[in-house]
Order: sequence, then structure tokens, then C-alpha cells
Amino acid sequence: QVQLVESGGGSVQAGGSLRLACAASGVTSYSNYCMGWFRQVPGKEREGVASISPLYLNYADSVKGRFTISRDYAKRTLYLQMNSLKPEDTAMYYCAARPGSGVCLPIPTGYNYWGQGTQVTVSS
Repeated sequence: QVQLVESGGGSVQAGGSLRLACAASGVTSYSNYCMGWFRQVPGKEREGVASISPLYLNYADSVKGRFTISRDYAKRTLYLQMNSLKPEDTAMYYCAARPGSGVCLPIPTGYNYWGQGTQVTVSS
């Protein structure tokens, strides 16, 4: 059974940085998974932040140049380095996984497994 556990959330002032991590367990052939980061605020739909696979790397326009997604295949861990944080980045952040080698995009409906989320709060 695939399990994803996020960590690294917290509170930070605008302009600060945070690094989120997502540890995967129960995964076979981790390198064949498309992994993504998503975020959601109460009352709004979940939105894609970034996604990564061996062939694809995608970012939402709102985070390009500020966030960096990466993954450590040996540790089966996904990361999201968030710099120059803004109050509008405040949200619950989730990591997600989808097996397969197809196109990997940060679109929520395409993912099979989700973590429990980690809260990021950016104050002005």
C-alpha cells in the first residue's frame, strides 16, 4: 500500500523560505511514478504547484522562479524548495503520486495517492 507523508511546513514571514519533503513507502519502481505538489485553501479547489518525473518537469505560473521541485530516488523522497514566499502561498500543501511513465502534469485529477498535507502559512 502506497503511503505518502509530508513534512516541513510551518509559519514564515513574506520573503522567507521553506523546504517541504514527502517520503514515499510501499512503492515499487519509484522511478516510474509521476510525483506532484498541490495546495489548497479552505473554500477553494486544490491547485497544482509542480510535478516531476524522469521525463517531465512542470510548474504553475504562480510559482515559477520561486519554487523548485526535486526528488531523491534512493530515498524515495520528493522535495519542494519554496523561496521568496508570499502571503498568497499560504495553504495546505499535499504531495501526490501516480504510477506510469506518461505525461506528468500538476493536475489533481490524475493522481492516485495523496499525503495528509502540511500547512504553510506566510505572514506579511
